Amino acid sequence: MENLHTTYLGLKLRNPLIAGSCGLTNSLSNIKELAKKGVGAVVIKSLFEEQIHIEAEKVIKNNTDGVSTFSHAPDTILSKRIYDYDEAYSYIYDFAKRNTLGKYLYFLNEAKKNVDIPVIASINCVSNQDWHSFSKKIEETGVDALELNIYILPSDWRRSGEDNEKIYYDIIREVRNYVNLPVSVKIGYYFSSLAQSIKKLSECGIKGLVLFNRPYNTDIDIEKMELSHGPIYSTSEEFTHTLRWISILSGHVGCDLSASTGVHDHKAFIKQLLAGATTVQIASALYKEGFDVIPEILRGTSAWMKRHDFNSIDSFRAKLSKSNLENPAAIERVQFMKLYSGIE
Repeated sequence: MENLHTTYLGLKLRNPLIAGSCGLTNSLSNIKELAKKGVGAVVIKSLFEEQIHIEAEKVIKNNTDGVSTFSHAPDTILSKRIYDYDEAYSYIYDFAKRNTLGKYLYFLNEAKKNVDIPVIASINCVSNQDWHSFSKKIEETGVDALELNIYILPSDWRRSGEDNEKIYYDIIREVRNYVNLPVSVKIGYYFSSLAQSIKKLSECGIKGLVLFNRPYNTDIDIEKMELSHGPIYSTSEEFTHTLRWISILSGHVGCDLSASTGVHDHKAFIKQLLAGATTVQIASALYKEGFDVIPEILRGTSAWMKRHDFNSIDSFRAKLSKSNLENPAAIERVQFMKLYSGIE
C-alpha cells in the first residue's frame, strides 16, 4: 500500500480516514474493530452539553460530597426556562441520569487504553454556560484531542448573526483556557458570510475545523399530521456541498480542515483530499456499508495513487483546490452557465 500517513491536529495518523462521532463509536468493541479495519483515528460519540448541566444541577441540589464525578459545579444550571415545555426537560434529565459523566470519562479512558490510534473526545455544544471546566476532566483521561461540535441553528429572532458567532468564540476561548489538548471545532454552514467566519474561527487558536456537522432535518408525517425527522444518514451525493467549501477554504485558513458528510467510497474520499482536506470523517457509510468500507476506501485510494504516480498524501493534497482564485464564485458561475445552457 502507498504511503497514506498524515498529520492532523498535530497528531500523527496512519491515514486521513477518521471514524466520526456517532453511535457506533460509543462501543469499545466497535472502536477496537474500527482500529483493526484501519481508520487513522476515531472520534468518540459526543457528550451533550445538557448532560453536564443536569449533573451539575444535581450536585447543587443534593450538596453531597463524593457522589458526583463532576466537581466543578457551574453557577449557571440547566433549568426549565431553557426549554419551553416540561417534556423536553424531562427527557434530557432522564437521559443524563442514564448516561452519567463518570461513565463517559471511564469510557474515554478505556478507549484510549485499548487502541493504538488517536482517540478524540467530543462535546456537542449550544452555549457557553460554564460547562467548559469539564473539558479539563476529559484531558485527564489521556485522550489525544477534543472536538467541539457547536450546533447553533440561527432561528432565535432575538439574536443577530454577530450574537450567534460570539457564542463560538466564547466557547473556544474558555475551553482553551482549561485544556492543553489540541481542539477542533465541528460546525454547520449557517453563517451569513461562511468563508469569512470560518477564516476567523481558524485563527482563534484551534487546531482544526470539521466541515460540516449533519443538521437535524425536519419532516412532516402527512397521515399523523405531526412533525417528524428527515433522513438520518447521508447519501453518497451529499459530499459535493462539503467539497465546494473545502476547495474554497483550502490555503486560506489557519488550521487543518476535516471533511465530513457524504463520503461513502474511495472516490469521494480522494476528491476531498484533492480539494484540500487534511482528513476525512465518515459515519453514515459505516452504518450503511459496514466496517469493511474502511479497507475498501484505503485500498481504492492506494490503487489510485499508484496509477497516478503519487507516493504520499501530501503529493496530491489540495492539487485541485481553489486557493489561487480571488473569487471562486466567478468560476462557479461560468461552470453553472456551461452546464445549464446545454440543458433544454
